Amino acid sequence: MILVTGSAGFIGSNFVLDWLAQDNEPVVGLDKLTYAGNLENLASLKDDPRHIFVHGDIGDTALVNHLLDEYRPRAVVNFAAESHVDRSIHGPEDFIQTNIVGTFHLLEAVRAYWAGLAETEKRNFRFLHVSTDEVYGSLEKGEPAFSETHRYEPNSPYSASKAASDHLVRAYHHTYGLPVLTTNCSNNYGPYHFPEKLIPLMIVNALAGKPLPVYGDGQQIRDWLYVRDHCSAIRCVLEKGRAGEVYNIGGWSEKANLDIVHTVCDLLDELHPRNDGKPYHEQISFVADRPGHDRRYAIDARKIERELGWKPAETFETGIRKTVQWYLDNQGWVSNVQSGSYRQWVEKNYAGRS
Repeated sequence: MILVTGSAGFIGSNFVLDWLAQDNEPVVGLDKLTYAGNLENLASLKDDPRHIFVHGDIGDTALVNHLLDEYRPRAVVNFAAESHVDRSIHGPEDFIQTNIVGTFHLLEAVRAYWAGLAETEKRNFRFLHVSTDEVYGSLEKGEPAFSETHRYEPNSPYSASKAASDHLVRAYHHTYGLPVLTTNCSNNYGPYHFPEKLIPLMIVNALAGKPLPVYGDGQQIRDWLYVRDHCSAIRCVLEKGRAGEVYNIGGWSEKANLDIVHTVCDLLDELHPRNDGKPYHEQISFVADRPGHDRRYAIDARKIERELGWKPAETFETGIRKTVQWYLDNQGWVSNVQSGSYRQWVEKNYAGRS
C-alpha cells in the first residue's frame, strides 16, 4: 500500500492512474479538492478496490495519523501543493499554508509513524517529495542547466514556498533520519492539466475562438516534460533512489513559450481546423508580462539516467500531439472544469494586460 497526497490534481492523478495500470499494489489517495483537484480525473477508478480516495488536507494531522495507522503504507508520495505562479502573486498566503505549513504537518505525522515501524519496515519505508525546478531561480541564455547541486534562488511566492518545503524535507532526513527522496521536475504537460497553465489554456482558448495571451515577448524558455514520463521517473526514484538524495527530472526539451503556442496552433490547424479556414495563430495576443517572470529554466537530468537508468520516453513532438488530441477527445472534461470561479480567475489575471 502507498499513500499519495494531492492525488486528484494534474500530476497526482496521472501518477495514480499509471500506477494502477502497471501494479496491483493499492493506493490511498488524499486530496483537499481545491479548484485544481478534480475527482473526475480518477473517474475510471470509481469501482476499483485497489483505489481508496479520502477528501482531506495534508495539514490535518489527526486525519493523516488515522490514514497512516489504518492503511500502514510502505511509502508516501507527496504531490500536494499550490502550484501556479500567477495565483501565488495574487494570493501568496494559500501557498505558504499548503506548501510550507502543510508539508511540515505531513512530515511530523510521517516521522511519528515511521519511528513506530519494525526495523525492516523502517529501512524499506520512503517519503518521496515532488518539487519543481523553479526553486533554482532563472538562467541566462547559455548558462548550464540546473543540476541537483545548483543554488536555490526562488523568485516567486510559489517557488519560495516550494523551496522551503524542500529544505524541510532535507532537514527531516539529516536531523531525524527519515528516509526521504526529493524530485525536482521541469514544466509538465499532458492529460488532465487544469487550463490555467500555458498549454491547456492555449488549446481551450483556441477552440473557443478567444485570444491566446502570451506574456511579454514570449521568449521565456522552459524545459518540457510529458506528465506520464514524469510519473515513470517517480516510480523509478521510489523503487531505486537512495534515501536523502535529490533527483532532477526533465524532458530534454527546452522551448520558448511563443514556440509552444505556435506548435499548439499548428496541431489544431491539422487536427481541428477553424470553421473559417484561418490559422489559429491569428488569435495570438501579446499581453503585459507578469511580475518577476523567470527567463529560462533548464534541467540537467543526467543523474537520474546515470544512477537509476531513467530517461523520458516521449519527445516534445510526440507528447504535445498526444496532449492536443486528448483535449480534443475530452471536451466534456474541459467544460466541467471551467466553472464560474475559473472564469473569474482568468478575468482577474489577464484583465488589463493587453
